[in-house]
Amino acid sequence: MAPKSFSFPGIFPALLASSLALLLLPTPIIAVHDYHDALRKSILFFEGQRSGKLPPDQRVKWRRDSALRDGSTAGVDLTGGYYDAGDNVKFGFPMAFTTTLLAWSIIDFGRNMGPELKNAVKAVKWSTDYLLKATAKPGVVYVQVGDAYSDHSCWERPEDMDTLRTVYKIDNAHPGSDVAGETAAALAAASIVFRSRDPAYSRLLLNRAVRVFNFADKHRGAYSSSLHAAVCPFYCDVNGYQDELLWAAAWLHKASRKRAYREYIVKNEVVLRAGDTINEFGWDNKHAGINVLISKEVLMGRADYFESFKQNADGFICSILPGITHPQVQYSPAYSNYLSHANKAVPCGERSASPALLKQLAKRQVNYILGDNPLGMSYMVGYGSRFPQRIHHRGSSLPSVAAHPGRIGCKAGSRYYLSSSPNPNLLLGAVVGGPNVSDAFPDSRPYFQESEPTTYINAPLVGLLAFFSAHP
Repeated sequence: MAPKSFSFPGIFPALLASSLALLLLPTPIIAVHDYHDALRKSILFFEGQRSGKLPPDQRVKWRRDSALRDGSTAGVDLTGGYYDAGDNVKFGFPMAFTTTLLAWSIIDFGRNMGPELKNAVKAVKWSTDYLLKATAKPGVVYVQVGDAYSDHSCWERPEDMDTLRTVYKIDNAHPGSDVAGETAAALAAASIVFRSRDPAYSRLLLNRAVRVFNFADKHRGAYSSSLHAAVCPFYCDVNGYQDELLWAAAWLHKASRKRAYREYIVKNEVVLRAGDTINEFGWDNKHAGINVLISKEVLMGRADYFESFKQNADGFICSILPGITHPQVQYSPAYSNYLSHANKAVPCGERSASPALLKQLAKRQVNYILGDNPLGMSYMVGYGSRFPQRIHHRGSSLPSVAAHPGRIGCKAGSRYYLSSSPNPNLLLGAVVGGPNVSDAFPDSRPYFQESEPTTYINAPLVGLLAFFSAHP
């Protein structure tokens, strides 16, 4: 797999460009989508990404235990967590972001998930259990397991892995405020998810979030500098660590309601560049998320001192409306929900973006993923009658352990990688990178930007699908 030097694979820029263009055309024939089925599958996907000892209730049966000695070279237990995409490396930065977004999906839309809520909560806990291990030692955060170059030179099942499982960490002398800040945000957001479900676990998560945030804030610096050779160009933080510090503080404020975090946000709004360009949202750039999250309090009439964040959020919303030429990555429906509850609209010059319009925009993006696109193809594996068959994913593309008990070595897997045959194991719910700028989709493993799924594509989609399953 080639380096991941992009915020999201191709589906989000192509998705936004295509969905916004559709608004300017006559209304196309739209399929009726089963959002609850898509929701169920989007959550199930995370079980296919699990690392470590799988539980008895594991539903993706073609997966088996893997990476059971992770962390042993450093004398720590770092088993568990998620593989980020189609490879077998555990990258802490996108894993933490995935966790934050999954938790946010549950916090805002869990009531719409029905029986899938318990599975979404399990998906969060699988990650937070790992993040607690990674932050168990004060002043240290373990941020990656696996040498990406070694891993990417092989095409093998996680169950067969014999590539280098090098452990990478940040500490006082080698800071990483970006990944530590995102980890603190994930732990704080998850503490809200478990507040009533498991109060003791929730307190553990929140206390750890506080400690990790203090470490991130006190020892400032980018992990891309401290660990450049290991994390770049895969998950290099090109946007700076400042947004992660504000993002973490915003989640700690929401989780703890402590005045200190409110004061930190207000004091550092300019220093940490809250108003920077926010026309994208992803594992590297949190500005849109910060402003939308904080704006909820303004819209609910509880925090006029955060008014500037609402203005920033309004600017983000305006930037995704039709006729705006900014390059786009992703749009979240959360803000439209907040606006709706507050009975507000966003002024965009001579135009006004109502909650209804924003929900329509979000719905068209979801429908595009599910099949309302020029190819008439769902980009979610297992949803609809036509979906990607040859996704860039080692475990999905190689025979399962049940079908082929013998080990498949590093280079022995190459023939499966290059094969034109469909993947033998369906990774249900996996949303791939999507079409290229010409709306073409090669459905071929070597085209990783189009055909590779990631946890951080699915995580925000979980909340969207929950909302539309209740408001089709």
